[in-house]
Amino acid sequence: MNTVRNICFEIEALASYAALVYRLFQVRRGWRESAYRALVISLLLQCLTFTMGAIATASDTFLGVTNLAILVMHVSAVAFCVSAQVILLGWVTPAEDVARRTRFWIIAGVALDVLLIVLFLVANGTGRPASDFDTGSGQPLVLIYLLVFIVSQAVPCVTIFRQTGPYARMTGNASLRRALRLLSVAAVVLFLYCTARTVNILTAASGLDIGYWTLAASVFSSAGIVVLSLALTVTSWGGSSTRLLDWARSYRSYRALYPLWRDLYEASPDIVLEPPGAAVSDLNYRLHRRVIEIRDGWRDLRPYIDRTPNGEVPADPGASEESRQAFAEAAQIRRALHAKRTGTIPDDNKDAHDFEDRDADNLTAEVAWLTKVASAYRRLDKDAPAGPNLDKAGSGAVG
Repeated sequence: MNTVRNICFEIEALASYAALVYRLFQVRRGWRESAYRALVISLLLQCLTFTMGAIATASDTFLGVTNLAILVMHVSAVAFCVSAQVILLGWVTPAEDVARRTRFWIIAGVALDVLLIVLFLVANGTGRPASDFDTGSGQPLVLIYLLVFIVSQAVPCVTIFRQTGPYARMTGNASLRRALRLLSVAAVVLFLYCTARTVNILTAASGLDIGYWTLAASVFSSAGIVVLSLALTVTSWGGSSTRLLDWARSYRSYRALYPLWRDLYEASPDIVLEPPGAAVSDLNYRLHRRVIEIRDGWRDLRPYIDRTPNGEVPADPGASEESRQAFAEAAQIRRALHAKRTGTIPDDNKDAHDFEDRDADNLTAEVAWLTKVASAYRRLDKDAPAGPNLDKAGSGAVG
């Protein structure tokens, strides 16, 4: 069990140091801001807390003093909770109330730390085995010490959860909204840690052995600190991650459109303004060009697209109407390409009619639609690459 607890402390410390290092890279542009300084102080206290936790699980002494690492861990954890609450006040509290509420939390934090130190000394904390501060071991003063510490952790969890929900719904800042929601999740998980830790202490005091369930507190603590570390840094990296996800989606769409674009390009090389493979660093530009070129190639096929529906290939049974339309248009393109290669022009073709554009002014919707068509086109090539349908198209009955 001690190994699992030590691993959990190491995960918490690693998440804390990663968040701190990430924020320190922004020191030049942010140090003059009080919010940035408060955040760095909070992350330093977070690192200290879980470094001491890792040390306490590995050794009974720190700097030659028994259980000193436990005391430092608990004192810094209280200071860390206070600093996190102060940061949240800056996010969600009107400016005129921030100073007053900040003073309240700082005073409360100092009072709690003093109380913990006094209780630790009165309970002869340096003369006890470290296991006493894990379960209380039925010692009244140690039990009081541990319960005071847990309350000092649980109260900020409740206040943070109550504050983040309403403000996350109200704010128009997407990064701040994500941070508040992550803080809300972290508060819930860390409150579960407090609950599990209380259960551990009370069952041990009652003489009950709950076995491996005692590890639940360590797991909740580790998960909560990881989420909290993300919440305290998401305002700076959230925008970058969103852009990265957008780029990944655009790249997937760009690649998915390639088979359809390639066949249309081979049939109508003039649709391409730049040579294929030309180095263009802007993926959005390349995706936009690919959409335009597919549409241009599609228009070039109008004389070869039969308006009759008898050759259309249906999608899978139970597919949505949009999926069926995508399969139908993919089948039309496939037959039209074959008709153009063979010089077969259907009697009732689309050349004399308006072209059916779909959300032509909305690139996102257009990409989504063409991706569906390209997927259907790829499946048609895989499932029916051959002969009967294309031979039918070549005889004039184009679908």
